[in-house]
Amino acid sequence: MNIMDFNVKKLAADAGTFLSRAVQFTEEKLGQAEKTELDAHLENLLSKAECTKLWTEKIMKQTEVLLQPNPNARIEEFVYEKLDRKAPSRMNNPELLGQYMIDAGNEFGPGTAYGNALIKCGETQKRIGTADRELIQTSAINFLTPLRNFIEGDYKTITKERKLLQNKRLDLDAAKTRLKKAKVAEARAAIWAEEVTKSEQEVRITQSEFDRQAEITRLLLEGISSTHAHHLRCLNDFVEAQMTYYAQCYQYMLDLQKQLGSFPSTFLSNNNQSSSTPVQSVSSPSVLASASASLTSVSNSIVTSGISELKSSSGSRKARVLYDYDAANSSELSLLADEVITVYSIPGMDSDWLMGERGNQKGKVPITYLELLN
Repeated sequence: MNIMDFNVKKLAADAGTFLSRAVQFTEEKLGQAEKTELDAHLENLLSKAECTKLWTEKIMKQTEVLLQPNPNARIEEFVYEKLDRKAPSRMNNPELLGQYMIDAGNEFGPGTAYGNALIKCGETQKRIGTADRELIQTSAINFLTPLRNFIEGDYKTITKERKLLQNKRLDLDAAKTRLKKAKVAEARAAIWAEEVTKSEQEVRITQSEFDRQAEITRLLLEGISSTHAHHLRCLNDFVEAQMTYYAQCYQYMLDLQKQLGSFPSTFLSNNNQSSSTPVQSVSSPSVLASASASLTSVSNSIVTSGISELKSSSGSRKARVLYDYDAANSSELSLLADEVITVYSIPGMDSDWLMGERGNQKGKVPITYLELLN
Protein backbone atom coordinates (compact mmCIF):
# COMPACT_ATOMS: atom_id res chain seq x y z
CA MET A 1 0.00 0.00 0.00
CA ASN A 2 1.50 3.33 -1.04
CA ILE A 3 1.04 6.64 0.74
CA MET A 4 -1.59 7.80 -1.73
CA ASP A 5 -3.77 4.75 -1.09
CA PHE A 6 -3.39 5.25 2.65
CA ASN A 7 -4.43 8.90 2.42
CA VAL A 8 -7.45 8.02 0.26
CA LYS A 9 -8.61 5.39 2.73
CA LYS A 10 -8.09 7.81 5.64
CA LEU A 11 -10.09 10.51 3.90
CA ALA A 12 -12.85 8.01 3.19
CA ALA A 13 -12.89 6.91 6.84
CA ASP A 14 -13.00 10.53 8.04
CA ALA A 15 -15.83 11.30 5.64
CA GLY A 16 -17.72 8.27 6.89
CA THR A 17 -17.24 9.34 10.51
CA PHE A 18 -18.37 12.89 9.73
CA LEU A 19 -21.47 11.59 7.92
CA SER A 20 -22.30 9.25 10.80
CA ARG A 21 -22.05 12.12 13.31
CA ALA A 22 -24.15 14.38 11.11
CA VAL A 23 -26.87 11.77 10.79
CA GLN A 24 -26.85 11.09 14.53
CA PHE A 25 -27.00 14.81 15.36
CA THR A 26 -29.87 15.40 12.94
CA GLU A 27 -31.87 12.44 14.25
CA GLU A 28 -31.36 13.68 17.83
CA LYS A 29 -32.71 17.09 16.88
CA LEU A 30 -35.71 15.45 15.24
CA GLY A 31 -36.28 13.22 18.24
CA GLN A 32 -35.60 10.06 16.25
CA ALA A 33 -32.48 8.93 18.13
CA GLU A 34 -31.42 8.56 21.74
CA LYS A 35 -28.79 10.83 23.25
CA THR A 36 -26.29 10.00 25.97
CA GLU A 37 -26.58 12.65 28.67
CA LEU A 38 -23.55 13.95 30.53
CA ASP A 39 -23.50 13.44 34.29
CA ALA A 40 -24.77 16.32 36.44
CA HIS A 41 -21.32 17.19 37.82
CA LEU A 42 -19.86 17.59 34.33
CA GLU A 43 -22.84 19.66 33.20
CA ASN A 44 -22.38 21.97 36.20
CA LEU A 45 -18.67 22.36 35.38
CA LEU A 46 -19.51 23.22 31.77
CA SER A 47 -22.06 25.80 32.90
CA LYS A 48 -19.54 27.32 35.31
CA ALA A 49 -16.93 27.57 32.55
CA GLU A 50 -19.36 29.29 30.18
CA CYS A 51 -20.42 31.73 32.90
CA THR A 52 -16.78 32.48 33.73
CA LYS A 53 -15.95 33.12 30.09
CA LEU A 54 -18.98 35.38 29.58
CA TRP A 55 -18.36 37.63 32.58
CA THR A 56 -14.59 37.66 32.13
CA GLU A 57 -15.06 39.06 28.63
CA LYS A 58 -17.51 41.71 29.85
CA ILE A 59 -15.31 42.77 32.78
CA MET A 60 -12.21 42.86 30.57
CA LYS A 61 -13.86 44.98 27.87
CA GLN A 62 -15.39 47.44 30.34
CA THR A 63 -12.10 47.77 32.20
CA GLU A 64 -10.45 48.68 28.91
CA VAL A 65 -13.15 51.33 28.38
CA LEU A 66 -12.57 52.65 31.90
CA LEU A 67 -8.81 52.91 31.45
CA GLN A 68 -9.01 54.26 27.90
CA PRO A 69 -12.37 55.95 27.15
CA ASN A 70 -11.30 56.93 23.62
CA PRO A 71 -12.45 54.11 21.26
CA ASN A 72 -10.08 55.25 18.49
CA ALA A 73 -7.14 55.04 20.87
CA ARG A 74 -8.22 51.52 21.92
CA ILE A 75 -8.39 50.42 18.29
CA GLU A 76 -4.95 51.89 17.62
CA GLU A 77 -3.48 50.09 20.62
CA PHE A 78 -5.12 46.83 19.48
CA VAL A 79 -3.63 47.14 15.98
CA TYR A 80 -0.15 47.89 17.29
CA GLU A 81 -0.42 44.99 19.72
CA LYS A 82 -1.35 42.58 16.90
CA LEU A 83 1.55 43.92 14.82
CA ASP A 84 3.82 43.43 17.84
CA ARG A 85 4.85 47.07 17.69
CA LYS A 86 4.90 49.77 20.33
CA ALA A 87 2.19 52.39 19.97
CA PRO A 88 3.43 56.00 19.64
CA SER A 89 3.48 57.91 22.91
CA ARG A 90 0.91 60.69 23.16
CA MET A 91 -0.24 63.05 25.89
CA ASN A 92 -3.31 61.83 27.74
CA ASN A 93 -6.19 64.16 28.56
CA PRO A 94 -4.94 65.40 31.97
CA GLU A 95 -1.45 66.00 30.56
CA LEU A 96 -2.87 67.89 27.58
CA LEU A 97 -5.06 70.04 29.82
CA GLY A 98 -2.10 70.68 32.09
CA GLN A 99 0.06 71.79 29.18
CA TYR A 100 -2.65 74.17 27.96
CA MET A 101 -2.93 75.67 31.44
CA ILE A 102 0.83 76.12 31.73
CA ASP A 103 1.06 77.72 28.30
CA ALA A 104 -1.84 80.04 29.13
CA GLY A 105 -0.30 80.95 32.48
CA ASN A 106 3.01 81.84 30.83
CA GLU A 107 1.14 83.88 28.22
CA PHE A 108 -0.81 85.83 30.85
CA GLY A 109 2.33 86.23 32.94
CA PRO A 110 3.62 84.08 35.81
CA GLY A 111 3.72 87.24 37.92
CA THR A 112 -0.04 87.72 37.68
CA ALA A 113 -2.37 85.98 40.10
CA TYR A 114 -4.36 84.24 37.34
CA GLY A 115 -1.28 83.24 35.36
CA ASN A 116 0.46 81.84 38.43
CA ALA A 117 -2.65 79.88 39.43
CA LEU A 118 -2.98 78.44 35.91
CA ILE A 119 0.63 77.25 36.00
CA LYS A 120 0.13 75.58 39.39
CA CYS A 121 -3.07 73.89 38.18
CA GLY A 122 -1.36 72.79 34.98
CA GLU A 123 1.54 71.21 36.85
CA THR A 124 -0.94 69.32 39.03
CA GLN A 125 -2.89 68.10 35.99
CA LYS A 126 0.31 66.80 34.43
CA ARG A 127 1.13 64.90 37.63
CA ILE A 128 -2.36 63.40 37.52
CA GLY A 129 -1.70 62.43 33.89
CA THR A 130 1.48 60.62 34.95
CA ALA A 131 -0.42 58.78 37.68
CA ASP A 132 -3.05 57.86 35.07
CA ARG A 133 -0.37 56.30 32.87
CA GLU A 134 0.93 54.28 35.81
CA LEU A 135 -2.59 53.05 36.60
CA ILE A 136 -3.14 51.92 33.00
CA GLN A 137 0.21 50.16 32.83
CA THR A 138 -0.18 48.40 36.18
CA SER A 139 -3.78 47.38 35.48
CA ALA A 140 -2.87 46.04 32.03
CA ILE A 141 -0.10 43.85 33.42
CA ASN A 142 -1.69 42.66 36.67
CA PHE A 143 -5.38 42.51 35.72
CA LEU A 144 -6.21 42.66 32.01
CA THR A 145 -3.43 40.34 30.81
CA PRO A 146 -4.43 37.41 33.08
CA LEU A 147 -8.08 37.79 32.03
CA ARG A 148 -7.10 37.85 28.36
CA ASN A 149 -4.83 34.82 28.83
CA PHE A 150 -7.79 32.86 30.19
CA ILE A 151 -10.03 33.80 27.25
CA GLU A 152 -7.41 33.23 24.58
CA GLY A 153 -5.66 30.28 26.23
CA ASP A 154 -7.38 28.18 28.88
CA TYR A 155 -10.90 28.61 27.59
CA LYS A 156 -9.88 27.84 24.00
CA THR A 157 -8.39 24.56 25.25
CA ILE A 158 -11.59 23.81 27.14
CA THR A 159 -13.65 24.57 24.02
CA LYS A 160 -11.45 22.26 21.92
CA GLU A 161 -11.75 19.37 24.39
CA ARG A 162 -15.47 19.99 24.80
CA LYS A 163 -15.96 19.77 21.04
CA LEU A 164 -13.96 16.55 21.00
CA LEU A 165 -16.18 15.20 23.80
CA GLN A 166 -19.24 16.06 21.72
CA ASN A 167 -17.83 14.13 18.78
CA LYS A 168 -17.05 11.13 20.96
CA ARG A 169 -20.60 11.21 22.29
CA LEU A 170 -22.02 11.29 18.78
CA ASP A 171 -19.78 8.35 17.84
CA LEU A 172 -21.01 6.42 20.89
CA ASP A 173 -24.67 7.13 20.24
CA ALA A 174 -24.29 6.30 16.53
CA ALA A 175 -22.71 2.96 17.50
CA LYS A 176 -25.56 2.32 19.93
CA THR A 177 -28.06 3.07 17.17
CA ARG A 178 -26.32 0.65 14.81
CA LEU A 179 -26.23 -2.03 17.49
CA LYS A 180 -29.92 -1.56 18.14
CA LYS A 181 -30.69 -1.90 14.43
CA ALA A 182 -28.44 -4.95 14.16
CA LYS A 183 -30.27 -6.68 16.98
CA VAL A 184 -33.61 -5.95 15.33
CA ALA A 185 -32.31 -7.34 12.04
CA GLU A 186 -30.89 -10.40 13.83
CA ALA A 187 -34.27 -11.10 15.35
CA ARG A 188 -35.67 -11.11 11.84
CA ALA A 189 -32.82 -13.40 10.71
CA ALA A 190 -31.76 -10.71 8.25
CA ILE A 191 -28.06 -10.64 9.27
CA TRP A 192 -25.52 -12.97 10.80
CA ALA A 193 -24.67 -12.94 14.51
CA GLU A 194 -21.19 -11.69 13.62
CA GLU A 195 -22.67 -8.32 12.67
CA VAL A 196 -24.21 -7.96 16.15
CA THR A 197 -20.92 -8.90 17.75
CA LYS A 198 -19.12 -6.34 15.61
CA SER A 199 -21.61 -3.64 16.63
CA GLU A 200 -21.25 -4.57 20.30
CA GLN A 201 -17.48 -4.27 20.04
CA GLU A 202 -17.85 -0.87 18.37
CA VAL A 203 -20.07 0.30 21.24
CA ARG A 204 -17.49 -0.84 23.80
CA ILE A 205 -14.70 1.02 21.98
CA THR A 206 -16.68 4.23 21.53
CA GLN A 207 -17.88 4.04 25.15
CA SER A 208 -14.28 3.76 26.33
CA GLU A 209 -13.18 6.70 24.18
CA PHE A 210 -16.13 8.77 25.38
CA ASP A 211 -15.39 8.04 29.04
CA ARG A 212 -11.71 8.92 28.59
CA GLN A 213 -12.56 12.21 26.85
CA ALA A 214 -15.15 13.02 29.52
CA GLU A 215 -12.47 12.58 32.19
CA ILE A 216 -10.04 14.85 30.32
CA THR A 217 -12.73 17.50 29.93
CA ARG A 218 -13.72 17.18 33.58
CA LEU A 219 -10.13 17.71 34.76
CA LEU A 220 -9.82 20.84 32.62
CA LEU A 221 -13.13 22.21 33.84
CA GLU A 222 -12.24 21.63 37.48
CA GLY A 223 -9.34 24.02 36.89
CA ILE A 224 -11.91 26.85 36.66
CA SER A 225 -11.85 27.04 40.47
CA SER A 226 -8.11 27.71 40.31
CA THR A 227 -8.81 30.32 37.63
CA HIS A 228 -11.25 32.07 39.95
CA ALA A 229 -8.64 32.09 42.73
CA HIS A 230 -6.05 33.55 40.34
CA HIS A 231 -8.46 36.18 39.06
CA LEU A 232 -9.26 37.11 42.67
CA ARG A 233 -5.58 37.88 43.28
CA CYS A 234 -5.51 39.91 40.06
CA LEU A 235 -8.63 41.78 41.18
CA ASN A 236 -6.92 42.68 44.46
CA ASP A 237 -3.96 44.01 42.47
CA PHE A 238 -6.34 46.10 40.35
CA VAL A 239 -8.06 47.53 43.43
CA GLU A 240 -4.67 48.34 44.96
CA ALA A 241 -3.62 50.10 41.74
CA GLN A 242 -6.82 52.15 41.76
CA MET A 243 -6.38 52.96 45.44
CA THR A 244 -2.83 54.18 44.77
CA TYR A 245 -4.02 56.25 41.80
CA TYR A 246 -6.89 57.95 43.62
CA ALA A 247 -4.72 58.53 46.70
CA GLN A 248 -2.11 60.23 44.50
CA CYS A 249 -4.73 62.35 42.77
CA TYR A 250 -6.27 63.33 46.08
CA GLN A 251 -2.88 64.34 47.48
CA TYR A 252 -2.04 66.33 44.35
CA MET A 253 -5.35 68.19 44.52
CA LEU A 254 -5.01 68.72 48.26
CA ASP A 255 -1.59 70.31 47.74
CA LEU A 256 -3.02 72.44 44.94
CA GLN A 257 -5.96 73.49 47.07
CA LYS A 258 -3.57 74.58 49.81
CA GLN A 259 -1.59 76.65 47.32
CA LEU A 260 -4.70 78.26 45.88
CA GLY A 261 -6.13 78.60 49.38
CA SER A 262 -3.42 81.16 50.15
CA PHE A 263 -5.19 83.52 47.74
CA PRO A 264 -7.88 85.77 49.25
CA SER A 265 -11.38 84.56 48.54
CA THR A 266 -12.14 87.55 46.30
CA PHE A 267 -9.69 86.02 43.81
CA LEU A 268 -10.91 82.44 44.20
CA SER A 269 -14.59 83.31 43.75
CA ASN A 270 -16.01 83.10 40.24
CA ASN A 271 -19.15 85.03 41.17
CA ASN A 272 -19.63 88.56 42.50
CA GLN A 273 -19.54 87.50 46.13
CA SER A 274 -18.49 89.77 48.95
CA SER A 275 -14.98 89.38 50.31
CA SER A 276 -16.44 88.23 53.63
CA THR A 277 -17.70 84.97 52.08
CA PRO A 278 -15.10 82.24 52.58
CA VAL A 279 -14.44 79.73 49.81
CA GLN A 280 -15.97 76.41 50.75
CA SER A 281 -13.64 73.43 50.69
CA VAL A 282 -14.49 70.29 48.73
CA SER A 283 -15.89 67.68 51.04
CA SER A 284 -14.46 64.16 51.06
CA PRO A 285 -15.86 60.91 52.45
CA SER A 286 -12.69 60.12 54.36
CA VAL A 287 -11.88 61.50 57.78
CA LEU A 288 -8.50 62.80 56.61
CA ALA A 289 -10.08 64.58 53.66
CA SER A 290 -12.73 66.18 55.84
CA ALA A 291 -10.17 67.35 58.36
CA SER A 292 -7.89 68.77 55.67
CA ALA A 293 -10.78 70.51 53.92
CA SER A 294 -11.89 72.01 57.21
CA LEU A 295 -8.39 73.33 57.89
CA THR A 296 -8.26 74.92 54.44
CA SER A 297 -11.69 76.49 54.94
CA VAL A 298 -10.66 77.89 58.32
CA SER A 299 -7.48 79.31 56.79
CA ASN A 300 -9.44 81.06 54.03
CA SER A 301 -11.93 82.39 56.55
CA ILE A 302 -9.13 83.89 58.65
CA VAL A 303 -7.63 85.66 55.62
CA THR A 304 -11.01 87.01 54.51
CA SER A 305 -11.99 88.01 58.01
CA GLY A 306 -8.69 89.84 58.48
CA ILE A 307 -9.20 91.92 55.33
CA SER A 308 -12.78 92.73 56.31
CA GLU A 309 -11.68 93.90 59.75
CA LEU A 310 -8.89 95.98 58.23
CA LYS A 311 -11.31 97.70 55.85
CA SER A 312 -13.77 98.46 58.65
CA SER A 313 -11.10 99.94 60.94
CA SER A 314 -8.63 102.79 60.69
CA GLY A 315 -5.64 100.64 61.66
CA SER A 316 -2.90 99.03 59.59
CA ARG A 317 -1.49 95.51 59.19
CA LYS A 318 1.64 93.88 57.89
CA ALA A 319 1.24 91.80 54.72
CA ARG A 320 3.50 89.52 52.72
CA VAL A 321 3.57 89.97 48.94
CA LEU A 322 2.76 86.73 47.09
CA TYR A 323 3.75 87.77 43.55
CA ASP A 324 5.61 90.49 41.72
CA TYR A 325 3.36 93.34 40.61
CA ASP A 326 4.12 96.20 38.26
CA ALA A 327 2.24 99.41 39.00
CA ALA A 328 -0.06 100.46 36.14
CA ASN A 329 0.09 104.16 37.07
CA SER A 330 1.51 106.56 39.65
CA SER A 331 -1.34 105.87 42.10
CA GLU A 332 -0.27 102.24 42.48
CA LEU A 333 2.71 100.70 44.28
CA SER A 334 4.96 98.14 42.54
CA LEU A 335 5.56 94.97 44.54
CA LEU A 336 8.21 92.25 44.81
CA ALA A 337 7.35 88.70 45.82
CA ASP A 338 7.99 87.80 49.48
CA GLU A 339 8.58 91.35 50.65
CA VAL A 340 6.63 92.59 53.68
CA ILE A 341 4.74 95.90 53.47
CA THR A 342 2.26 97.83 55.59
CA VAL A 343 -1.32 97.94 54.34
CA TYR A 344 -4.42 99.84 55.39
CA SER A 345 -7.74 100.96 53.97
CA ILE A 346 -9.08 104.42 53.31
CA PRO A 347 -12.73 105.44 52.93
CA GLY A 348 -14.18 105.08 49.45
CA MET A 349 -11.47 102.68 48.24
CA ASP A 350 -12.43 99.87 45.86
CA SER A 351 -13.03 96.57 47.70
CA ASP A 352 -10.29 94.82 45.69
CA TRP A 353 -7.55 97.25 46.74
CA LEU A 354 -5.69 98.43 49.84
CA MET A 355 -3.17 101.19 50.40
CA GLY A 356 0.36 99.89 50.75
CA GLU A 357 3.46 101.52 52.25
CA ARG A 358 7.11 100.60 51.86
CA GLY A 359 9.33 103.12 53.59
CA ASN A 360 8.57 106.50 52.00
CA GLN A 361 6.73 104.89 49.05
CA LYS A 362 3.03 104.28 49.07
CA GLY A 363 0.23 103.50 46.65
CA LYS A 364 -2.68 101.21 45.90
CA VAL A 365 -2.00 97.44 45.90
CA PRO A 366 -4.29 94.59 44.80
CA ILE A 367 -5.62 92.39 47.60
CA THR A 368 -5.09 89.22 45.55
CA TYR A 369 -1.32 89.71 45.75
CA LEU A 370 -1.22 89.91 49.55
CA GLU A 371 -1.23 87.58 52.53
CA LEU A 372 -2.04 89.32 55.82
CA LEU A 373 0.29 88.55 58.68
CA ASN A 374 -0.66 88.28 62.34
